[in-house]
Amino acid sequence: MNFRFQLHFKSIKNRASIWPAKPLYHFRILRYTTSNNYIDLHKRNVILELEKRGMVNELTSHDIKNHVKKQTTIYCGIDPTAPSLHLGNLLTLMGLLHFNILGHRAIALIGGATGLIGDPSGRNTERQPMSVTMIEHHVTALNQQLHRIFNNGLMYASRRGFILDNEVDNFLVMNNLEWFDKMLALEMLNDVGRYFRVGTMLMKESVKLRMENEGGISFTEFSYQLLQAYDFWYLYNHHQCRIQLGGSDQWGNITAGIDLIKKKAHDVINVKNVQYKLDNAFGITIPLLLTSTGEKFGKSTGNAIWLNEDITIADVDIEKYLRMFTLLNIEEIAHIVKTHMESPEKHYAQERLASEITELVHGSQGLRKAQFATSVLFDTPIKNMSSRDIIDAFANDSRCLTTVKRNDVLNCSIDRVAVVTGACKSRSEANKLIKSGGLYLNSKRISDPQYQLHKSDLIDGIICIFRIGRSNYRLAQIVD
Repeated sequence: MNFRFQLHFKSIKNRASIWPAKPLYHFRILRYTTSNNYIDLHKRNVILELEKRGMVNELTSHDIKNHVKKQTTIYCGIDPTAPSLHLGNLLTLMGLLHFNILGHRAIALIGGATGLIGDPSGRNTERQPMSVTMIEHHVTALNQQLHRIFNNGLMYASRRGFILDNEVDNFLVMNNLEWFDKMLALEMLNDVGRYFRVGTMLMKESVKLRMENEGGISFTEFSYQLLQAYDFWYLYNHHQCRIQLGGSDQWGNITAGIDLIKKKAHDVINVKNVQYKLDNAFGITIPLLLTSTGEKFGKSTGNAIWLNEDITIADVDIEKYLRMFTLLNIEEIAHIVKTHMESPEKHYAQERLASEITELVHGSQGLRKAQFATSVLFDTPIKNMSSRDIIDAFANDSRCLTTVKRNDVLNCSIDRVAVVTGACKSRSEANKLIKSGGLYLNSKRISDPQYQLHKSDLIDGIICIFRIGRSNYRLAQIVD
């Protein structure tokens, strides 16, 4: 009976069309220069660099510090549970980028197969299953985003003094559907499952926590650690990958992969009597992203990273995030923090962090676009700005750009206009904001509840901008 493991992983079609035929870039960084002094990056130990930045939670072995003195390959996995990466993903990718910058080969592995299973780590309940079509869409979107981030990241590094070798391709995006799609169910049980002991699997923290809950854990999610372990073995065996990087909640899955590598390599050498070079495999976990109060850092509710004055990062956290999310050297970060503390009300460090992250994720052009969007929302005057430029700046932010009929807002009281445009939920809410000084029209505070919207209030006769408080906003495009 041709009972295939493809039963679950089959049908993500046209995989060749998902991946670009060639990488977006072919370079790696050779050295770094400050004040005309070159530093050979191969002499910098990436583990020590990550430790200085507070980006190492645990190492499976301290021997990794010697291992990375020569070029190696590292990977981290990303399940396509959403069409976009979130801040937690970015932290792990920053670790991968540091390896890449220092001359190591980096693999970002998208879980086109494991995304259909769902990782139980860090969850109290089972994930809602996603359709193959949705996974397919997410895989495509993440592939494009990963290439863009690493392309931007290395260019970002080059603008900060890192010297590039443009003849080396050192970054790869892969999809684990590539190997699971071809695997028989019996092959999975025999070649992977027999190396695992149920007692050991039950002791994994992610499993123990779920077992304590009333809902328990399904066999599907229970098997996830086998799949991630096999990913590590596959990349170890076929791509000379020796290191897996993940968040601290991935410790159990990472160590399961290392155990599988040792056992399968032992069988290859001793049972099958085949020559095989067994190198050590290593794991690195990065701390979960927490605020100074111990709360998990929330995901962004939109794609844009606004460079506004209300970035919700406390002063006590700002140095940590500058170390983790930028390539600025430690000395420069210390200077930024010192400058910030001289006038903390100006939020200099928060704005610098937002600027660095935006350039890294969206590139220098994206940074300019975000700066323009910020000036629209928070700077005065804005009358000289083009309505087309304003619309383009917010085109990808569906939260704030809305279209309303001219007759529904023109010559109407401002509290009514605020409701029609979606800036406020009710006229009473709008009036409370006006009385407290928290409602702005085109960056100007509205103090009169009876104020009416006139044609002169519209930029180019078609745009008006509401801001509620310090950071919530709504752009209204007026149409006939």
